[in-house]
Amino acid sequence: MPSFNTSMIPVILSLLSFLSLTSAQVPHYRYHFCSNESTFTPNSTYQFNLNYLLSSLSSNATRESGFYNAIAGQSPATTIYGLFLCRGDLTTNACQDCVATATREIVQPYCPVGKVAVIWYDECMLRYSNRSFFSTMEEEPSYLLWNLRNITEQDRFNKLVEATLNDSVPQAANDPSGVKKFATKEVSFTESNTLYSLVQCTPDISSSDCNMCLRGAMTNLPKCCDVKQVSRGGRVLYPSCNLRYETYPFYQIQSESAPTPSLTPTPMLLPPAPGWVTRQKGKSSSIKTITIVASIAVSLVLCTMIYYLLRRRARKKYNALPAENASTITTIESLKFDLATIEAATHKFSDDNKLGGGGFGEVYQGMLPNGQKIAVKRLRLSMNSKQIPDSMEFKNEVILAAKLQHRNLVRLLGFCLEAEEKILVYEFVPNKSLDYFLFDSEKQRLLDWSKRHKIIEGIARGILYLHEDSQLRVIHRDLKASNILLDENMNPKISDFGVAKIFGVDQTEGNTSTIVGTYGYISPEYALHGQFSVKSDVYSFGVLILEILSGNNISSFYQSDTATDLLTHAWKHWSSGTSLKFLDPSLRDSYLTNEVIRCIHIGLLCVQENPADRPTMASINLMLNSETITLSSPQKPAFFRHGGTEPNMP
Repeated sequence: MPSFNTSMIPVILSLLSFLSLTSAQVPHYRYHFCSNESTFTPNSTYQFNLNYLLSSLSSNATRESGFYNAIAGQSPATTIYGLFLCRGDLTTNACQDCVATATREIVQPYCPVGKVAVIWYDECMLRYSNRSFFSTMEEEPSYLLWNLRNITEQDRFNKLVEATLNDSVPQAANDPSGVKKFATKEVSFTESNTLYSLVQCTPDISSSDCNMCLRGAMTNLPKCCDVKQVSRGGRVLYPSCNLRYETYPFYQIQSESAPTPSLTPTPMLLPPAPGWVTRQKGKSSSIKTITIVASIAVSLVLCTMIYYLLRRRARKKYNALPAENASTITTIESLKFDLATIEAATHKFSDDNKLGGGGFGEVYQGMLPNGQKIAVKRLRLSMNSKQIPDSMEFKNEVILAAKLQHRNLVRLLGFCLEAEEKILVYEFVPNKSLDYFLFDSEKQRLLDWSKRHKIIEGIARGILYLHEDSQLRVIHRDLKASNILLDENMNPKISDFGVAKIFGVDQTEGNTSTIVGTYGYISPEYALHGQFSVKSDVYSFGVLILEILSGNNISSFYQSDTATDLLTHAWKHWSSGTSLKFLDPSLRDSYLTNEVIRCIHIGLLCVQENPADRPTMASINLMLNSETITLSSPQKPAFFRHGGTEPNMP
């Protein structure tokens, strides 16, 4: 019996650690690929296998090899193959942090229903697929990066890079231990510059394949890193190998150590789950085998009991509804709050608990009986209101917000539809909204450059999730500073989905005769012709960037006939090479010049008049997170005069 209990502990802890909401330190994300051609159904056997596989990868990230591959499932239709590879110089703790993050983020937000996915960080790579790719050299999908800073003595530097990589490739490919096909090298270029290079392959491919993969990556370097001038750094990311060089140390330089014992990486077939048949070969004692099987059996019995209890409870609601509406209504029913609970939480909507007002109503702070703080949005029902939410608008926000789960979106906890009240209950975000800080001459000093840059990056991640990475394609249509809430760590959360539009997978734009939103943030094609798309949100995001940088409200420029609009103001400084004069004076010397100029550049790209010229949110996220991406030159931003008095109408 003691052996039985001991063996159960890692199994249970592994499952709990994967399901835990506590996140480790986030590594440096670079790129991900998610196939839209092959997807799985949520809550299916494939998703169960995927969750089990990712749990196994995460729990095995402490291996000294920094590499692990595994197979989950038995049926060909639901079998899934996966692996991770950590950078060869990482400690086991750093590797574990990266893999733990990758197992969470590859599914949510990046690839929620993709059967084929790969994600790269500076510290590790993780991938999975519904086909076997172990021991197979693959060069697609690929990703190229280069440093924007140039180098002097270009020809000599190019030759040094080539010679250094040529020396490193065979060292990695012919690693005698077979544990880490990994090599680094430092070579002096000038008295003040040293070239640092790194090459690495997944240990499951052969030496010849590793050599071929890295040689192929080297041939791609000129495509990214030697366009007109020679870059100080570049990298190529393949599924089976990667290489990088810089003029600064980007890895841990280690002294010579004793060789690691050979550990041939073999795909691990995960322990059996319901419907699985184990095929793993090997010798083990009968006691150990019985112990493992027993522990897994107990875990599976518990999982099965929970599954059938939930299934039984859901079936009662499901059978009473049409198939197309069952899942939606079940979700809504589970989110219902009664009015008495809401009134008690907000002290009957007292003015002392009022946080502010939005286009559709007032927001109050409250506290549930369990001590959880909430934000209660009480929608206006008065006939005197200029914007009266009907049942469809209310249902739109409830269904939409309930399905959207991302760290940069405000989370919907529930709703109340009782006694002619229409109420939405959200997580409480303590630091109010972005405009509360940004447009106040005293409070804006609390937003130094690092906070503002973090806010810009967070908003970009949230919009990318809405546009491409959630199960729905969502156009927010009312992105503005007052709809960006800030949590206790000043992380941004996008709120207010009352006027959002849900698009089909293949739909890219829509038309409407009813223009909603806030003047200044609305794109020209939407304001003038009722045409909206993902590029409409990109335009609004560009306005937000310029507001965050300047500390000026877009609407403040329209209150005077003599003042230019904010976009033109930014364009004039950009064109004249005086971009830093556009910056909020309260930032003083807290900013990094390159980051500021890059953000102004991105903002101007977003507010170009032609929607086709604006970048996608995926491109914007890459621009914000990598200094090695070259930005195109922006066109003069859109501009049209304000002729009315209503700030919410164009």
